[in-house]
Amino acid sequence: MSGPISLEPGGAERDTLALRLAGTRPPRRRPRWALDDTTLAIRLPGTGPDEEAVSALAAELADRIGPAVHPYEVAALLEAEGLPGSVIKERYGHPDLFSLAAALYERVPRTFPDPAPTADPWRPDTVRCLLRGVLFALPGLAYLLTAPLWDAGRHTAVLVVAGLVSWAWGQALGHRAHLRRATGPREAGRTLLVGAPVGAVVATAAAALPAGGGPVTLVAAAQSAYLAAAGVLLVLGRERLLSAALAPLVAGAAVLPWAEPGPWLRAGLPLLALLAVLAVTGHALRAALAAPAVPGAGRPPVLRSLPYGLFGLAAGVLVLLAGEREPYAVIVLTVSMGPAEWLLYRYRGLSVAALRAAATPAGFLLRSAGVLGLCLTAYLLPLLPAALLTGAEPAVVLPLAAALWTALLLQAFGAAWPSAAICLTAAGGAGAAVLLHLPPGPAVLPLGCGAAALCLAACALRLLGRPAAHA
Repeated sequence: MSGPISLEPGGAERDTLALRLAGTRPPRRRPRWALDDTTLAIRLPGTGPDEEAVSALAAELADRIGPAVHPYEVAALLEAEGLPGSVIKERYGHPDLFSLAAALYERVPRTFPDPAPTADPWRPDTVRCLLRGVLFALPGLAYLLTAPLWDAGRHTAVLVVAGLVSWAWGQALGHRAHLRRATGPREAGRTLLVGAPVGAVVATAAAALPAGGGPVTLVAAAQSAYLAAAGVLLVLGRERLLSAALAPLVAGAAVLPWAEPGPWLRAGLPLLALLAVLAVTGHALRAALAAPAVPGAGRPPVLRSLPYGLFGLAAGVLVLLAGEREPYAVIVLTVSMGPAEWLLYRYRGLSVAALRAAATPAGFLLRSAGVLGLCLTAYLLPLLPAALLTGAEPAVVLPLAAALWTALLLQAFGAAWPSAAICLTAAGGAGAAVLLHLPPGPAVLPLGCGAAALCLAACALRLLGRPAAHA
């Protein structure tokens, strides 16, 4: 050593003897815990940790030590910082890394900052949902145009049978196609290419029984073909193509208040719209089938789609019973399916936000119940003035709408059997009471739908009020 020797004991309580060395080396960048390049620190044995130095280090690293849930996390932090064992012993007076980490963990209070806000993964496409609601109602214009060409009293039963079969088949096929779409667009296209025509044939064959093979069977076949093709376009997300294909119906219905189009236009415009829908469906399927096949793709079991078909049948029966008493109720419910789909997305997004905000399972259950009540109220409130404006009875529309939306919510989370069983029970009970004229008479439908809505809401809280359903 050369130059003067400086003794810096730092006070009677300190156990470090620092020897400052003279030197002219320029300063260099060094870690925060390192001594000056010209200082040699010697810790006297047997005097314990340097509390002041440990506290200073804890203050420097407090923002990263606070969220730790175990001292081992602090040890990993110190190791990542490159703190050498010699400094741990000489400067902080601890025998090893884990001892220092435990001391730092005890000094810094626990802090758990909220995670950074992220984008809603379930943000709905508002325009698309509203367009789908309109598309569910537009085919009704065909019945308005062709009303003078067929006998409603004789032929309604035929079209109802075909519609119920098509609705049930379409729900099951749509679910199966969505499962296949998760594998690839080509696999979904093949499922729709086979399933849609088969569904149209089955619905037409079912309608031929009450029709007795008469000419109305052709009308039922056209209806079944349209429902099958429209289902394909909706599954593939081609709502704009479907709306463009239905333009002849809109044009014909717009003329009716001002002029009589005549039988040829009344029959020709719906036929033109049907041909356009079939054409754009073929185009959409061709694009899906052009995608490359996924090798080794398995096929989901058919029974997985069965409850969706049964729910479609039950929903069709309930809507039919409501429409028999309140014809405009069908229009209100049909148009509301677009906002209903939008609210299904919002429920999922709000549930994810509730999951991030809740600290306990009980707290999440409470928040989940609030989200369910909020979405269900937002769906039902606009239906009340809509029912009053159309002359439909709110006591029929609102319980049925609540049951249908809650059942769709359960299906969206894969709980298809509870919704199918409850809706089938309500439809079977209401249908039997109406056909056999059993008590309580006309009140059986709102009572049955109200009971179904309560049961479905209880199932939703039980199944969806757990964090695991949304993780």
